[in-house]
Amino acid sequence: MTHPLDPELAAALAMMPPVDISDLAAARAAQKAETFLRVTDTDTTGVTVIDVQQAGVSLRVYRPEGTRPEGARPGDAPHPLPAVFRIHGGGFVLGSPDVDHEANLRLCRELPCAVVSPGYRLAPEHPYPAGLEDCYAALCWTAENAAGLGIRADSLAVAGDSAGACLATAVAMLARDRGGPAIRLQYLDSPALDDRLCTPSARRFTDTPVWNRRNARLSWTAYLGEGVPGSAGVPVTAAPARAGTTDLAGLPPAHVVVMAYDPLRDEGVDYARALLDAGVAAELHLFPGTFHGAAMVRHAAVAQRMAAEELTALRRALTW
Repeated sequence: MTHPLDPELAAALAMMPPVDISDLAAARAAQKAETFLRVTDTDTTGVTVIDVQQAGVSLRVYRPEGTRPEGARPGDAPHPLPAVFRIHGGGFVLGSPDVDHEANLRLCRELPCAVVSPGYRLAPEHPYPAGLEDCYAALCWTAENAAGLGIRADSLAVAGDSAGACLATAVAMLARDRGGPAIRLQYLDSPALDDRLCTPSARRFTDTPVWNRRNARLSWTAYLGEGVPGSAGVPVTAAPARAGTTDLAGLPPAHVVVMAYDPLRDEGVDYARALLDAGVAAELHLFPGTFHGAAMVRHAAVAQRMAAEELTALRRALTW
């Protein structure tokens, strides 16, 4: 691998296990063991975290403690907060709310806001549109129960990374088309949007850390079915890169973040441009020297810049 990675990120690679979803059972077992230890060791001080089962979907809800209006009495309703509906990544085949547990706690504390993280069904056992419909049902439940959750239904963002970003933008499409919850922002981090894998970055980056062309191909096959990726007729809510101007019109503003050495880089760039062509406000940031999942190296300066930018974008969109 000859890519000029950020030095702090390159040094951390030796401690990062490779991601290989060709043996899905092994990949899931390894991730479950790793995230269990991380969640167990994570300090949740200052945040109330509850797991609920609603709309047929498991959800983890985060809310900062002590967020009551000045002068509130015991028993008064909590002060309503903006909310981020944050969908975990994992190539459509891996993951649970545990994956984003630390990041969700950080958002909850620092924004501050409520965070709702859905545990959607995974492919290939549950191919498209199962996971997407789970996420949409969970989003609707969140908006419908905003008062009880202490959430402002008029101050809601959807967010996700990788496959979670694909689901986030598809959820925004469904909300627009079905008259669902109003969304103020789509925050899309390294979005997986194009099943055709035909962009220059998708063709070039076959050896990049964490995610590469091979994993991307396996991921889309699991999500859409054998022989379907790249074929005609794939719905835009499955692969949003296929959307035309009319498909994108009326979507909420988007903040798109891409990594320099990521096979998904160019589909994120292209999607931001397509949103702009459709009259949708979009902001695009490319971080140099980075690879897919670089934010996991939390001590790196570039990862800290990404985290700060996420807070800034969400705060700007959700402030009332």
